[in-house]
Amino acid sequence: MVDANGREVRFTGVAWFGFETKAFAPHGLWARNWQDMLDQIKAAGFNTIRIPFSNQMLDDPSAVPDGIDYTKNPDLRGLKGLALMDRIVAGAGQRGLGIILDQHRPNADGQSDLWYTDQVPESRWLGDWTMLARHYRGNAAVIGADLHNEPHGRATWGDNNPQTDWRMAAERGGDAILSVNPTWLIFVEGIETYHGDAYWWGGNLEGASQFPVRLSVPNRLVYSPHDYGPSVFGQSWFTAPTFPNNLAAVWQKHWAYLVQQHVAPLVLGEFGARSVGQDVEGTWQRTLIAYLKANGISYWYWAWNPNSGDTGGVLQDDWKTVNEAKLRVIQAYEWPLLGGGSSSKLPDVFHWPAK
Repeated sequence: MVDANGREVRFTGVAWFGFETKAFAPHGLWARNWQDMLDQIKAAGFNTIRIPFSNQMLDDPSAVPDGIDYTKNPDLRGLKGLALMDRIVAGAGQRGLGIILDQHRPNADGQSDLWYTDQVPESRWLGDWTMLARHYRGNAAVIGADLHNEPHGRATWGDNNPQTDWRMAAERGGDAILSVNPTWLIFVEGIETYHGDAYWWGGNLEGASQFPVRLSVPNRLVYSPHDYGPSVFGQSWFTAPTFPNNLAAVWQKHWAYLVQQHVAPLVLGEFGARSVGQDVEGTWQRTLIAYLKANGISYWYWAWNPNSGDTGGVLQDDWKTVNEAKLRVIQAYEWPLLGGGSSSKLPDVFHWPAK
């Protein structure tokens, strides 16, 4: 990726979740001030923040934030939904941090395998994305849209079934966004199973070789798979006698070929683990970070939050102290701030360089 001035850009960021949950707000604001949190994210060396949300979060007046200590965050009192997101986005932009909006789930109750549900039809998914693209048009802090988090289960790729073909849906969603905001990047995750080969939710991009995503503005496409370690699921490659030397071939087959064959830019949209030691999980995590750096692949680490289940977070459970061992491993591969550290310098467009 390059910016408007032709300078190479890599996104080395972190997810800060909560908007997609029934809290309808970034987690951790019960423990500390939101601006202090952004200052610490910047100080840790990240240059972008992936913000998950649900379509339900955009419902006003039902999306009332829960879990904010207003004595610590008095300036957030009365804000909810998009207005609360606006405040976080503005604070990030003032610090030179880019924002990626991630439709993590339609409803706050949990994940969905497809980009729509009975309660949130595709028309709502398209309408909300179009609204957000128009709302943040001209706001240099917001870089683009992660169209749907972790398609899996029924999700297919390239079979032209309008009910399940994620590749077709990504084209519809991406083009709807670009019709009102042509400067955004469109991040497209993979699926789970392609031609019988099961991988991580959202991690399988094998189908993009034969059936690439084609957008109305083609140099706005960025593929964004997810990849995890053995604490999430005990995949066969973790117990192979050739581990960890076998990992590069696994990654290349499922997503890294897109970069290595210069098909399209790619950002690893999620990865993370608790261990950075010499055990299998720690070895996997350290090997992956070295692989991303060697191949110039961007990433968003999962997650800033310590309450992220199998993976833990960059923060310790007190929501204040950084996990120094984990951060040192991540900091082996970080990229400078996108605009030198101020909102006035944030580039207003990113794209592929001309081939």
